[in-house]
Amino acid sequence: MSFPNHVKIIEVGPRDGLQNEKQVVPTATKIELIDRLAEAGLPVIEATSFVSPKWVPQMGDNSAVLQGIRRHAGVNYPVLTPNLQGFDAAIEAGAREVAIFGAASESFSRKNINCSIAESLKRFEPVVSAASALEIPVRGYVSCVVGCPYEGAVAPEKAAEVARTLFDMGCYEVSLGDTIGVGNPASIERMIEACARQIPIDRLAGHYHDTYGMAIANIHASLQLGMAIFDASVAGLGGCPYAKGASGNVATEDVIYLLHGLGIETGVDLAKLAAIGDWISSTLNRPNGAKAGRAICAKTAE
Repeated sequence: MSFPNHVKIIEVGPRDGLQNEKQVVPTATKIELIDRLAEAGLPVIEATSFVSPKWVPQMGDNSAVLQGIRRHAGVNYPVLTPNLQGFDAAIEAGAREVAIFGAASESFSRKNINCSIAESLKRFEPVVSAASALEIPVRGYVSCVVGCPYEGAVAPEKAAEVARTLFDMGCYEVSLGDTIGVGNPASIERMIEACARQIPIDRLAGHYHDTYGMAIANIHASLQLGMAIFDASVAGLGGCPYAKGASGNVATEDVIYLLHGLGIETGVDLAKLAAIGDWISSTLNRPNGAKAGRAICAKTAE
């Protein structure tokens, strides 16, 4: 069985993980989380989101977070920018990479942002154009790539079509998100194969939530197809607010444990990462969602 020699992890805990926390997370805690993750060897850390605080109050301190972190050499700190206003604010705060997002489900797009998929993607053209003028890299996200909380299964071709649109628009990388975590190795495989017919596999990333406990199995299936970029969230922080029962993103600790077990390099210190997951979970007063993280911390405490 052939696997990539090296896998790039995009740590999404500080943004995708924290954005739905009910309690306000102090800015200092967010900054410390990002700094600790960089010290553990994570090469890409999604720092925050420049959306309206009216919609996502948790990210209202975006500028303070981005300006407060200690930037490590070789680490990228992308931020989410859903519109030109958010993009301008992000650049002013020092952003050097941004991300935009679309959905593969019409129902989700309409209920989530009140417009069709085509309309939502059209809105990003000015952002990509402005980013291009400043030579700022843009990453694309596609949500609901295998299933939607409103319309059920999503056709692989639909996910591929949206991913291709983002890629053609200028996104250097497209993250394929099973954001409600209903995928299994078979459905994920069909979706990736459809997307890889449109976009080179080395420009595609996997973003899997663990609602049905399938995220690690889905990453293993993706690795077999040649995928070598995955999004993950420390301690499994996060979840989709629109899907009942949806647990968080796959835990970064569990992903690293799998990859290191397969002999795949990541550059991440798993022991340090497990300690960070334990710390942020206790800080937020919530259970640690990383199975590998919990096991490593329990062993360390012996």
